[in-house]
Amino acid sequence: MNKIHNPQPTTYVPVIGLEVHVELKTKSKMFCGCSADYFGKAPNTHVCPICLGLPGALPVPNKKAIEWCVMIGLALNCEIPLFSKFDRKNYFYPDLPKGYQISQYDQPFCINGNIQLSSGKKIKIRRVHMEEDTAKLAHQFKSQISRLAGASAKRANLKSQNAEEGYSLIDFNRSGVPLVEIVTGPDFESGVEVKEYLQKLQQIVRYLDVSSADMEKGEMRLEPNISLRIKNQKSKIKNKELPSYKVEVKNINSFRFVEKAIDYEIKRQTEVLEKGETPIQETRGWDEDKQKTVTQRAKEEAQDYRYFPEPDIPPIRLSESQILNLKSQMPELPDTKLARFIKEYELSNNHSEVLTRDKKMADFFEEAVRIGEKYNLSAKQIANHVINKKINLNITLAADVISWIVEGLNFSVVEDEILGKTIRIVLEENQKAVEDYKSGKSQVIGFLLGKVKQQFPKADVSQIRTALEKHLK
Repeated sequence: MNKIHNPQPTTYVPVIGLEVHVELKTKSKMFCGCSADYFGKAPNTHVCPICLGLPGALPVPNKKAIEWCVMIGLALNCEIPLFSKFDRKNYFYPDLPKGYQISQYDQPFCINGNIQLSSGKKIKIRRVHMEEDTAKLAHQFKSQISRLAGASAKRANLKSQNAEEGYSLIDFNRSGVPLVEIVTGPDFESGVEVKEYLQKLQQIVRYLDVSSADMEKGEMRLEPNISLRIKNQKSKIKNKELPSYKVEVKNINSFRFVEKAIDYEIKRQTEVLEKGETPIQETRGWDEDKQKTVTQRAKEEAQDYRYFPEPDIPPIRLSESQILNLKSQMPELPDTKLARFIKEYELSNNHSEVLTRDKKMADFFEEAVRIGEKYNLSAKQIANHVINKKINLNITLAADVISWIVEGLNFSVVEDEILGKTIRIVLEENQKAVEDYKSGKSQVIGFLLGKVKQQFPKADVSQIRTALEKHLK
């Protein structure tokens, strides 16, 4: 009997790129003077003719937003062109009152950057550009408004037909809020890599203090583009063939959800490809209840948006001195701070990572270290206490932490002046021991330390030793 040959299944490699939208926390919106602090406010109370897209209203760019966009680009190792411009991105959707969005197309503020993952792999940042956010839609479906039947429907002035079909409401408070879009190359091959990148990106914008990047409030929105290529297939990027399609999953607001959406898409697209078909190029959304992505609309290409230069805003020209000035305002960034903590404080990589995860925590720790020097506390002692006790930074002072550590060690701290006076007396009374120490017999310090300790039984030995060594020099 001849054996039936079963061909090996085709191995597919994910090709994933990311678009991340980050809302900046400027006081006013991108092109008007309305307050950008819209979250939780009554609908349509932070609006004006400009962000409502009324005819004749002219946009005026927010200088601070542009500067912050450039700072994000600098933090992501981008080149900063000296000439940029705004463009109109034309499409019709109810949340876009003008029928177009002011964005950037071919000449953004920042290009050609990168972020390095813990594996050493570099993710290319193609562009960091500035645009305005859209309004927010609130969809009311049948199941949500079925309770409004009868008397409730009358009170809400709803006709029975509307209660059957559902409706959508628009809140323009978010319309025009400054939005930075960060676009990567198709360099990711797993949801795990995507999650690490996003965590690093969120950490960077928080260190810069340009955005809270709170995903529950929609301040950081994640949009992966996912497709699959056949393993070892040759092509344009890194000698590997890019697929002929891509699927974008829009507006995800959780690291966990984006990882789930990517894993689901890899599985779904694999099944389609194994049938000999090509997945449809489309935009999908993540349905957390169903744990799957769902079709939203066909995916647009750049030409579909009919980009052209924004006629109401002149081109933006930056100088080298302006860019250098922005660089000088930037804080120490997370990766640099992590490396410094490991070297300067002799902390483990794990402890350093926890302490530098948040800038507020890192600053708190360094302040505690400065205070702790007076009590001869090591950075390791302080790091262990801060991490293990899970200190609440909102209600705790660095000085409090040092007090707790000192009390926990069950020793008292002697004032420097009193300790110094006692040490001078002990040294005068024990000249032979002093001479022996200076001639190289370092063990003699133990004898002198004991003499001083007799005067301060509960004092910290390390405090006395440090003071003794200073007086013996």
